[in-house]
Amino acid sequence: MRLLMLGGTGFVGGATVAEAVRRGWSVTVFNRGVHGAVPEGVHRLRGDRTAPDGLAALAGGEWDLVVDTWDGAPQAVRDAARALVGSVPHYAYVSSGSVYAPPVPAEVGEEAPVVAAASDAGDGDYAQNKAGGERAAVEVFGDGALLVRAGLILGPGEDIGRLPWWLDRIARGGDVLAPGPQDLPIQYVDVRDLAAWTLDRGAERVGGAFNVISRSGHATMGELLAATVAATGSDARLRWTDPEQILAAEVVPWNDLPIWVPLGHEYRWLQERGVEKAYASGLTCRPVAETVADTWRWLRQVGSVPARAGRPARSAVGLDPEREVALLGSPRPA
Repeated sequence: MRLLMLGGTGFVGGATVAEAVRRGWSVTVFNRGVHGAVPEGVHRLRGDRTAPDGLAALAGGEWDLVVDTWDGAPQAVRDAARALVGSVPHYAYVSSGSVYAPPVPAEVGEEAPVVAAASDAGDGDYAQNKAGGERAAVEVFGDGALLVRAGLILGPGEDIGRLPWWLDRIARGGDVLAPGPQDLPIQYVDVRDLAAWTLDRGAERVGGAFNVISRSGHATMGELLAATVAATGSDARLRWTDPEQILAAEVVPWNDLPIWVPLGHEYRWLQERGVEKAYASGLTCRPVAETVADTWRWLRQVGSVPARAGRPARSAVGLDPEREVALLGSPRPA
């Protein structure tokens, strides 16, 4: 198989390139050449997809599959797809569950409506950009477009810092505010499982939209944090705290306490998407302990969460230490 990866040095793109190389595929990456490195044997084409004639390096190439993770202006997906329509038969666009139009029901499936977006739009918010990117891929490639609606993505290389924040916090030890309840189901996908599924379905030329994320309850908050304590070897003491007390202190789920979204919260659907279509097509998800241990090993090697490739940095995640101490003053059992 001949893979063209648009980008290829960020979180999802890097994992996709690594998986393709592991399979022995011929891999070409297209990017500006200013961020990160690529594995030995990978061919690198340079260009800026947002610049006039920035896609010129793609002319004359031939590939079996292209994977695109772009989350900026949809018109950049449209332009890339148009430039490649004669060079590659299948276009896999890594999108997001954020495309679903609110209010989003629990167990939302791929048939649900998405936010209004145009394929020729300039930069918008994240949901509009991803929805517009989907529309662009389908307008150009039709049934040859695979829409990979990922959810929370964890694993080595994470450039948002959600799991790394928990790893660093628990590694420091002491009393740790653990948002209850312990058996709260969480839903996520390891970046390596996402990459493998995308390449498998792309090689099979599967089209259409898929929610590519584990089943809700693949792990719980208790299992995630216990795995974090085990991986770091920390003496941290998890102080499980009632979610009502945490919310009353204006702690923001997902951002202040990464990954955690309590039952009944307006964004709980982020942890409760319907995934039977992806599982029926071959999605498998590795145990949470493996994801956590491998992420800790990687984080110790690199030292800190890397900057995001090619996009403005997102707001930092994680609870301020002083607020954590205040909340731990008189927690009620979760």
